[in-house]
Amino acid sequence: MTSRSAIQRFFTTFAVGLALAAQLPAASAADLVRLGNLKFAHYGAVAYMKEIAPQYNLKIEERIFAKGLDIVPAMVAGEIDVSASALEAAIAGRASGVPVYLVGGFAKGGVRIVGRPDLNLHSVADLKGKKVGVTRGGPQEILLFNELAKNKMSWSDKPGKDVLIMYMGYPDLNQALLTKEIDAMSQSEPYSTQALHKKYGVEILKPYQSPLGQPVRALVMSEKMYKEKRDVAQRFMQCFVAATRLFIDHPLLAEKYVRETMFKNQVSSEDYRDAMDNASFSEDISLAHVQLTTDYMIKYGVGRMTNPPAAKDWVKLDLLEAAKKSVPAHPAGKQ
Repeated sequence: MTSRSAIQRFFTTFAVGLALAAQLPAASAADLVRLGNLKFAHYGAVAYMKEIAPQYNLKIEERIFAKGLDIVPAMVAGEIDVSASALEAAIAGRASGVPVYLVGGFAKGGVRIVGRPDLNLHSVADLKGKKVGVTRGGPQEILLFNELAKNKMSWSDKPGKDVLIMYMGYPDLNQALLTKEIDAMSQSEPYSTQALHKKYGVEILKPYQSPLGQPVRALVMSEKMYKEKRDVAQRFMQCFVAATRLFIDHPLLAEKYVRETMFKNQVSSEDYRDAMDNASFSEDISLAHVQLTTDYMIKYGVGRMTNPPAAKDWVKLDLLEAAKKSVPAHPAGKQ
């Protein structure tokens, strides 16, 4: 029979072990980052981050929004730590007082002006007297207005100008073009490409013939995360760079993930490849591009900003530059 002293020694040793264990750091739990994202072909690398997040001791919780401007209230409420959106939406959010920093750029291009085939619209000049659909707050809006201005046309969402602007969501634009509710649209990918492939749209223009060139999408981080969780923020940016390079280096992986996981096979291989011929994954954005985009927004009244932010005050690319140096140029991945 076990003696009482032996039992006491056992429980004493057990208690000491528990006390010591309590003093040791627990196995590090993955840090949660709440990501706001949009459902577009060229947003695929950002979406893929959650798949490789454990490699960076992160758990990325992705929430899909209908458009970039919809993410702004969620960031104000502290529900989102990082968002991927149109640069214009990010600028408008900062202008309205949202405490965020722009920390990277993740895609370029992705805009196309498309018209109804039966109207024989061959140039932007042909849009005079027409109804043109666009989603508010993205590059497709500012680039459309720039092209109309270059052709000396006026526009408004009220009748009486050269072009009547019809604001609606991205999928709704395609439906409106199909049903001839609108005559043309300035649309993002892959929706514009799908309109071409299904024969209810024809390309008028890729609107990149301005100092803006191809629009760059923005990765925006809350000031709180940037300032108070530097280690988490840095690992997040490393994850971002790794996912982006993986998609650039492995286009078949990128296509499979976007088509099957993001769009649930509702986008064909031809849709995806033609869409990405008009867009590209990227890591970079420049302070100059952000400021120029802000200037164009002011010029055309996009975002209705009363206090436009100066790019130098909120563009913080130090985490991105450090991540680019620390992440291998060609991370391993499966095709």
